[in-house]
Amino acid sequence: MSFESKTAIVTGGLSGMGLAIARRFLQDGTQVFVGARSAGDAEFVQAKLGADNGAIKAAVLDVQSRESVDSFVADVVAQRGGVDILVNAAGIYDEAAIDDHPEGIWMDQIDINLSGTFRMIRAVMPHMKTAGWGRIINIASMAAHTGMANNAAYCASKAGLLGLGRCVSLEGAEHGVTCVSISPTWVETEMLRKFIDADIAATGQSLEEVRADYAKSNPQNQLVQPEEVAELAAYLASDAARALTMSDFEVNAGSPW
Repeated sequence: MSFESKTAIVTGGLSGMGLAIARRFLQDGTQVFVGARSAGDAEFVQAKLGADNGAIKAAVLDVQSRESVDSFVADVVAQRGGVDILVNAAGIYDEAAIDDHPEGIWMDQIDINLSGTFRMIRAVMPHMKTAGWGRIINIASMAAHTGMANNAAYCASKAGLLGLGRCVSLEGAEHGVTCVSISPTWVETEMLRKFIDADIAATGQSLEEVRADYAKSNPQNQLVQPEEVAELAAYLASDAARALTMSDFEVNAGSPW
């Protein structure tokens, strides 16, 4: 699996699965550019990247803005001549019941999780087609496959990624561009830790008790780690994954939710 001289963009690359994927690509010699709205804070970037600061290039990216997306991609192309790999890991989560569902919660999750992914793909696709090679990986969720009460916006946004990916796969096929998605169950990221903290505050249970409850949601009784998702992403971004396109890969630990 040759990654030497490859260029990758990872959105949402300063936390969770995005950061784990960025670090995994770096191990293989890929030049990695991560984008996040928080990347303008140098101290925050240093704290997040640690020893990888500088090796991984971080810049401000707002996937809700076409101008920001196009400018970010243009800067990468100017430095590297193209974009070989795109991982769309930027996303948000918020809950609301259908009754009196706030318009803002719906619009933000659809716009960031789904439309933001579309904007990134639209920006990199011409460069990948010209090069005759490209890998696009969208981070979906098991929520793309099943409903959850009070999660209409999140489930809809993640399910939309599967449909988007099928269309991108067909348009990229003859140009050597693949598009797949990864649908994890609960992954032990900063987002999950916020849920755990909220449950601790609401129930009075200990960290160990709440974490164990989340782990019990799958038969393996273990939370998926970001590095496990990153290993799959590394393979899907490789030359060896040429024939893997239009597919969604569930990292479900044995539970379809």
